[in-house]
Order: sequence, then C-alpha cells, then structure tokens
Amino acid sequence: MTAVLGGCGLTGGLTGGSGEVTLKLVAADYGDTKGNSSQKYWDKLAAEYESKHEGVKIDVTVYSWNDVDSKVKKMADAGDPPDMAQIGAYADYAAKGLLYSADDLLSISTQADFVAQLAEAGQVEGVQYGIPFAASTRVLFYNKTLFARAGLDAPKTWDELAADAQALKAEGVKYPYALPLGREEAQAETMQWLVSGGGGYTRAGGGYALDSQENVATFNWLKNDLVAKGLTGPVAPGRLNRADAFAAFAAGDVGMLNGHPSLMKSAAEKGVTYGMVPMPGAHGPSEVSMGVADWMTAFRKNGHAEQTGDFLDFVYNKRNVLDFSREYDLLPVTNSASQVMSGAKQDADLKPFLDELPVSELYPVGQTSWAQVSADIKERIGQAVAPNSNPATVLSRLQATASTAQSAD
Repeated sequence: MTAVLGGCGLTGGLTGGSGEVTLKLVAADYGDTKGNSSQKYWDKLAAEYESKHEGVKIDVTVYSWNDVDSKVKKMADAGDPPDMAQIGAYADYAAKGLLYSADDLLSISTQADFVAQLAEAGQVEGVQYGIPFAASTRVLFYNKTLFARAGLDAPKTWDELAADAQALKAEGVKYPYALPLGREEAQAETMQWLVSGGGGYTRAGGGYALDSQENVATFNWLKNDLVAKGLTGPVAPGRLNRADAFAAFAAGDVGMLNGHPSLMKSAAEKGVTYGMVPMPGAHGPSEVSMGVADWMTAFRKNGHAEQTGDFLDFVYNKRNVLDFSREYDLLPVTNSASQVMSGAKQDADLKPFLDELPVSELYPVGQTSWAQVSADIKERIGQAVAPNSNPATVLSRLQATASTAQSAD
C-alpha cells in the first residue's frame, strides 16, 4: 500500500488525467462473512461519491480488526500514510502532529451533528483529531428461558445479580454470569464493572485512578460474591475471552453477561430468547454505561485537506450513517441518525443501546498512554479475582504502570 500524492507534477503522483486526486482510505472490516464485508459498503459509497465528483477517486482497502491498526502504523512509520484511516485509536498520530483536526476538514454542520461525548472523546488538549465513526454501548443480556425456569426477574442491583446467579447455578446453568477477563477484551468488561460501581479508569482531572477506593471495592465484590462462590465458571474469568463468552451465551450455557449489539444476531440465530436491561449497579441500575467508539483519522502528509473534508462530509450525511449503522448493528455517531433510529420500528432492537449512549463513558483514548495501559489491563486484571489474590494489590500495580506510562506522554 502506498498513498498516491496529489498534483503539481510530483513523482509517483496521481493516476488518471491532469488534476485528478486519488484519496487512499484504509478501513476496518465490521462484517462477519464475505457477503457483508465492509469492502462492499465502502466500494458502493466510493462509487456514488465519484459519480458526482469528477476528478476525485477513492481507493479503499479494508483489513480485519486483527490487522488494520498495525497496517496503518506500518504505513505511517514508513512515512507513507493513507489520506484517511478508519481505525481503533488516534492519539499517537495526533501527538506526532500527523493528523488534520476536524476543524481543518469538516463543515460546521457535520461537526455540530456529532454526539457530544463522542466528539469530546476525540479531542487532545481541546482539539478534535479523532472523528467518531461507529459507536457501541453495553447492556446486561439475560437468557429468558433460564430465568423463567428458575423463577427469576432481571436484576437491578449487584446483590440481585448475585442472588440470580446463585439460583441459576442451582438449576445447573454452566455460566450463571459470564465474566470475560481474558486477554481479548478484558478492558471492556473491567470498565463496565468499574463505572457501575461508581469508579472508572480516570479521575476528574484526567489522571488514572485504577486503584481508587471505588474500584477496589468493585473487584473485592466480584471476587468474593461472584467468583469465589463459583458463579462465573467453569472457565476462570482470567482465561475466558469475550468471543467465547458470547458463543456460550448463544449456545444457551450462560445466564447473564455484559454484551453489545452484535450478540443479538448470534443469539437469535441459535434460538436463544434473551432480554436486555441496564447493567446493575451497587445500589440500583448503573447510571453510567461503558461506551466504545472507533475513529476516522485524516493524515496531513499528502495535503488533500479540501478533497478529504468534502468526502468525509459525504460519509457522515444522515443517510450514509444510517446505512452503515443498520448494516452492522452499531450505534450512529451523529445526532440526526440517532434521532431517526430511536423512533424507527426497524431499529427497535437497538433502542436499549441508544438509550445508554447519552450516559456512556468512553475509554481515555485521547491519552497516548492508553494503548499501553489497556494492554496491561488485558494481561493482568484476571489476577484480581483469582484465588489467593488481593484485588487492591493487583489494581495498585496496574496504577503504577499507568502512572509511569502517562508521565511519558
């Protein structure tokens, strides 16, 4: 992959006729089959845009989520980034001065349409470099058949969740509550529990607060009231990955778990009747949910700010945001599309997730240290609920690593 430079007679320049600009876009694949690959979405979008904009070509390459971030990093490190990259993080590139800001690119109307907390999460020192592209929140999924068999209602508090898990265990349910703290996505499960306990990854001033009193209390509860009582097995949380937990839910082996919209499809395909409620909190339904966003970035190297901005204004119009969100069961990142989906009968299944978006808290993605901190959490947080462990000690060690990483930002 090499980015194609624009005009002015530059060596290795544009394909096609004089004055033609080719914009390179690298994007992530949200599809789960070849038939619904994101390549098809982008190819259709690019063709429509090109038909109305003579002289501009959109060259899209789609990679799996396993590869896309490393592919873009390799290109950027080689000094040959694409014009646009739709990836999982942006802060490292922004810190190196490689990115256009949203102000450099987008119309005022496009910028004003972004969901506020998503736009804010894309900022570094008050300047937005990460442009939200897709979003998701988490809710508690529960197996209605297993709950009915045990005579249970959906839990609203941690104590109710533990009591329901105990009753499900008595009915022989394999995983009364699936707690995936394995390396795949432990940072997500961890954050949902932290915010439901009144804590989180950071404090108000922006510093990390992994070993806060609230976080220690949350993991003490998880260890003592769920894990130690055998309510999260048979696989230990530190060895259970999110994909395996979702597969077990779709197989009917899980009573409850913290899930995102993609679980709806797989559960329904396997005939699992499920319900969804806000994540229980220490004393009632959690007032804060965990939100996740993926990001569009635009690199300065090729100098195509005007053409890139115009294309992105097209990408983010209401119709295109709706088409993408509906194709992949994701939440729209714009207010206009969110309003449509909130009232549309065809999007009723996503309403619980849409309701959580305004009260969601995102990872501290604006900090360049987050990638290292997140990797450390994935590696070690499962130890916090292991037998003979001390949650406070594990969280203290994570905090020390996070503080060191942040000081190097």
